[in-house]
Amino acid sequence: MRVDVDAVTALVEHVAYQVVLPRFGHLASGDVADKAPGDLVTVVDTAAEAAIVEGLTAIAPDVPVVGEEAVAADPAVLDALGDSAAAFVVDPIDGTRAFVEGRPDYAVMVALVVRGEPVAGWICLPSRATTWVGERGSGVFRDGTRVAPPARPEVPRVRVSPRRGGRPDATALPGLDLAVEGPLWCGRFYGDVAGGTLDGLGYWGGWPWDHAPGTVLVRELGGAVVGIDGADYRPVGRWRGPLVVAAGPGTATLLRAAMQGE
Repeated sequence: MRVDVDAVTALVEHVAYQVVLPRFGHLASGDVADKAPGDLVTVVDTAAEAAIVEGLTAIAPDVPVVGEEAVAADPAVLDALGDSAAAFVVDPIDGTRAFVEGRPDYAVMVALVVRGEPVAGWICLPSRATTWVGERGSGVFRDGTRVAPPARPEVPRVRVSPRRGGRPDATALPGLDLAVEGPLWCGRFYGDVAGGTLDGLGYWGGWPWDHAPGTVLVRELGGAVVGIDGADYRPVGRWRGPLVVAAGPGTATLLRAAMQGE
């Protein structure tokens, strides 16, 4: 299935710059709530998701939209990813805590998933004035310029998000420049892998709207997004367990071993 990639890009950037960015650093105390322990939501999240859903429905009226805040209100909305041939997934603000705390690492993200495979992804980081767009078979673009697979160092630079009760064993794998740090906001850090600043990421789970947009970028540039068993990531429901994002197969193998042995 094909959609108008440029139209979705324009929509994502419009919402990022006209709905989200003007509220960055200008939130009142009543604008922020706890959606779950440690999980914030703001009035900007809900406004941005509503605007994106409206726009996507106009662009592709037959494609259902699965938004993070809609699923929070009604978990059955997530079923569209398994029941429909194609669906959009929307993260109106990836990194809401960063947004609330005044850090520029938040993003507005959308992905198109077709039969369980992410085939197009959009990531806009308005405070960094950066937009990533990827489409399977058509390449990756940063701010409208095609991105080539970047050069990689001999020792891959990887970052793994913290996990309560354990951590990857960096000393057992001298082939990795590995650090445990977080949070690793997906919009920001998948972009770092695509752009060559990092070579791999390790997560301990996540939702389709977290990982589907960046998965398109990484795979289209020759990388991999896989589970601990090496099987390709499929954004059809909540992912539980290790998830490896790597610029190449060698890095994926090393990082899988690090996360499996933590």
